[in-house]
Amino acid sequence: MPQSVRTVACSLCAAAIVAAGAVHLAAQPAAPQGPPRGASAPPEHAKVTPINHLPNPYETVRNFGTLPDGRKWGSVSAVAVDIDGKHIWAGDRCGANVCAGSDVNPIVKLDPTGKVVASFGAGLIMWPHGIDVDKQGNVWVVDARSATPAEIAKFPNAAGKGHTVLKFSPQGKLLLTLGTPGTAGAPPKAFTEPNDVAIAPDGSIFVAEAHNDQFMDQNAPQGVGRISKFKADGTFIKSFGKYGYGPGEFRGAHALAFDSKGRLFVADRGNRRIQIFDQEGKHLDTWYQFSRISGLHIAADDTLYAIDSESDDNYNPGWRKGLRVGSARTGEVWYFVPEHVSKQASGMGGVGSMGEGVTVDAAGNVYAGEVGPIQGMTKFIPRLKR
Repeated sequence: MPQSVRTVACSLCAAAIVAAGAVHLAAQPAAPQGPPRGASAPPEHAKVTPINHLPNPYETVRNFGTLPDGRKWGSVSAVAVDIDGKHIWAGDRCGANVCAGSDVNPIVKLDPTGKVVASFGAGLIMWPHGIDVDKQGNVWVVDARSATPAEIAKFPNAAGKGHTVLKFSPQGKLLLTLGTPGTAGAPPKAFTEPNDVAIAPDGSIFVAEAHNDQFMDQNAPQGVGRISKFKADGTFIKSFGKYGYGPGEFRGAHALAFDSKGRLFVADRGNRRIQIFDQEGKHLDTWYQFSRISGLHIAADDTLYAIDSESDDNYNPGWRKGLRVGSARTGEVWYFVPEHVSKQASGMGGVGSMGEGVTVDAAGNVYAGEVGPIQGMTKFIPRLKR
């Protein structure tokens, strides 16, 4: 199996949170007059034959990683491989699906056996959602939402967190904060439900917004659909994109990754596709063959790992949840790892569960962060070579 070295990933859990986090848009049943909110898609999607049956060269190992003090895993959408290619960073939502009221360290570093060797972030993060590791080993964490009024009433110290991108040293020292903690808005001063961060080869910072866009249909006036670029020191450069269905438009830009040419791949989850851009925001291509993607990782050899935690008959008809592996150079899909069996489905419904975040170590082992009825971490060990 091709070797790998990088990631980013993320998450639709049982509820999407809008703007300042004051309003929950819970998973909604189908309205009597039509399909659920967010079930629309670009017309091009219907022209693509679902890819659900390809070889699976992996052995699935559930419940990878043991947290300190017997603590149980919560939801995990943020996973990334360390610069050593061996250790794995994960953002655990504090044994639940949110860190409000918790004093545990949500950011953990796992050795190859799954033992936690470092942790940090207690009291600093509300909802870890995306993560990346730069060339210096610094850990960038996306805190995707702020606390709801009910959470603040119960846990007053939950206020003033979220809608931010946080840069930590490998030891957990907070080095830089992008956005205004606890406040939704537009760059350069703020973000609205940021989903992911990716650090370009030259150190430039790219941030994707907004989580709730995937639940909107047609010309929703509150849609964001935005990617923003910053210099390595956090100086704002530009934003590009808008809410919508066309090229260069997004409905829930959920994960980011760079290929070996420096092209930016965006998992446009609500639109069930990947969009590819240069680093100035010029649209280069659109791919539908990797399904409705929650997490995205591209290895140094341009092997592409796309994990789908949400597909069902409403939000991606005909497609199964699972992990699709292929080429970032050609767009070919090589392998398909099917969903886990579970009594309750991940995402909004359908069959089974699959992780939301994905990363790959130097040996080609794939790690998925689970959100929903199955939580924690899953490891996929390659048993075949291409």
